[in-house]
Amino acid sequence: MTEVIDLGEHGDAFRTDPHPVYGRLRARGPVHRVRPPGSRADYWTWLVVGHEEARAALADSRLSKDSRGLGALFLDEELIGRYLLGADPPEHTRLRGLVTRAFTMRRVEELRPRIQQITDDLLDAMLPHGRADLVEALSYPLPITVICELLGVPERDRTEFRKMSTEVVAPTDGDTEYESVLRLSEYLTDLIEDKRRAGPSGDLLGDLIRTTAEDGDRLSPQELRGMAFILLIAGHETTVNLITSGVHALLTHPDQLAALRADMSLMDGAVEEILRYEGPVENATFRYAAEPLEIGDTPVERGDTVMISLASADRDASRYPAPDRFDIRRETRGHVAFGHGIHFCVGAPLARLEARTAIRSLLERAPALALDGHPGDWLPGMLIRGLRSLPVRW
Repeated sequence: MTEVIDLGEHGDAFRTDPHPVYGRLRARGPVHRVRPPGSRADYWTWLVVGHEEARAALADSRLSKDSRGLGALFLDEELIGRYLLGADPPEHTRLRGLVTRAFTMRRVEELRPRIQQITDDLLDAMLPHGRADLVEALSYPLPITVICELLGVPERDRTEFRKMSTEVVAPTDGDTEYESVLRLSEYLTDLIEDKRRAGPSGDLLGDLIRTTAEDGDRLSPQELRGMAFILLIAGHETTVNLITSGVHALLTHPDQLAALRADMSLMDGAVEEILRYEGPVENATFRYAAEPLEIGDTPVERGDTVMISLASADRDASRYPAPDRFDIRRETRGHVAFGHGIHFCVGAPLARLEARTAIRSLLERAPALALDGHPGDWLPGMLIRGLRSLPVRW
């Protein structure tokens, strides 16, 4: 039996900077049996760290996202309901088809002026102070405002929603995670019912309630709750960290910051490099082997869990030369920061638009932007990669 590598042995160093550990694993091979930090002594999962193997695994239909077939059910599925990330075709095909009827590229593009306005308003409030925590002043309020306006979440609920959602994606312990998921489930149930009673509202959640496929199919109340859950969580938690990590990467690489300031046409490439270099999702959510298969010549048995490391794949030297170098002019095609295959992030265009708008506006209006002390802690767990705070001055 292949050895189990205990990632918890690296302590806080793994949370602060997991990339050297992933690099050593890649040097030994593309797939390993690992025990994530904080796991039971008898628990292990396969971890895919190679780029080629990760892209193949992300698109492999033999790796199921539906844990029910293997007699398992995650806490959020139990309390929230079914949603895209936990479904396989044909269920996934049906759910994604219904959400993309309402969440279109046109709808995202129509948000551009509003995203710029929110960004400008936040910078108007932030810049007179001379210094700020970027997370509190810009990185968090921009995407939470956008996604809540898009879905129709009342402004009065957004502070409490942030507490619940952060605990769901980066739980501090099992008790608070359960309580947060339960409260979020109850909140979404009430929100959907309010919108159903109120009639057409023009927001995305209201449209999802009323979206009907050509054959008359509609989302059930439980499916609506699951869809609202994944759109709210994925729609702001990841973008908060994309903006924060992007600014952090630029401020700690002054040559790249200078190049971007000198030529803002590099912004699209800079955001793609941020996604590759320090993307907001460290590891994709679990998959399960629905049948025996091989990943990178490693045999995987039916029922085994598989974790695909997006962070590791995007620093694989076989795909990206000098992968630990931050280079905004790099050719980044093929990065997997938003996943790959049928589970590619439905909100990727919105996240890109928000990050480009926020970073460009910040750099244009704060020409002397610099770090103002040490960044806060990195979030716990192996799912979300991001800083709790980023003190800056200008």
